[in-house]
Amino acid sequence: MSGIHQARMLRQHRRACTASQQTFRGLVTRRHLLAGSAATLIGSLPGAPVRAQSVLTPDAALDQLMAGNNRFRENRLTSFDDDLAILRQHTQDKQEPFAAVLSCADSRVPVEIMFDQSIGHVFVGRVAGNVCSPEMFGSLEYGVAVLGVPLIMVLGHDGCGAVKAAIAGESVPGQISALFAPVRPAVVRAGPNLEATIKANAQIQADLLRTASPVIAGLVAQGKVKVVAAYYDLASGKVSLLD
Repeated sequence: MSGIHQARMLRQHRRACTASQQTFRGLVTRRHLLAGSAATLIGSLPGAPVRAQSVLTPDAALDQLMAGNNRFRENRLTSFDDDLAILRQHTQDKQEPFAAVLSCADSRVPVEIMFDQSIGHVFVGRVAGNVCSPEMFGSLEYGVAVLGVPLIMVLGHDGCGAVKAAIAGESVPGQISALFAPVRPAVVRAGPNLEATIKANAQIQADLLRTASPVIAGLVAQGKVKVVAAYYDLASGKVSLLD
């Protein structure tokens, strides 16, 4: 390989590295902006004044979720009896969910199915470890402030890989380690016991939603929104409330 060609390849490599670093810095900056301005963004959306579209109270919404989980465990689902064509038509222009669920991204936690709900019923946010990132804060604030959702459930599950990795604290590829920091308070509180840490993490994330978001905290104080933590057992299919 000629010296000229080597020099050209080195310059291309440096440019690629610089572009990658700039992209990463941009992503980090964007996350901080999202964290600081979620409430402002929601306030500027059309229909920002809270007008609950669900007629359910927070407690009634929770009862409906838990009743659906009982049907799921007993293998008597009713949501599949709904006419999906009609549901799609009715939800094409707007959504009116009665509950929001912050769940882990684990494929074994199918939120709508395990609560026996169908199209348009549940506003679901999923991320490994069911943690409150700025984007998740903004999504759930949108759910309560614009869609009028009266209930948020933070749902942990047994055998959560993200929590297990946070407890281990070992080197991992890519950006997986970004999940460790939000889970760390639960590890400090309950680690190294995996089940206890998973439950503590769900409780901590629920408490963050209640207190760190002015949008959600204000609605909780008014009794318009309820935030609960729960734990899903993969083997039994049972959801247990932790609060």
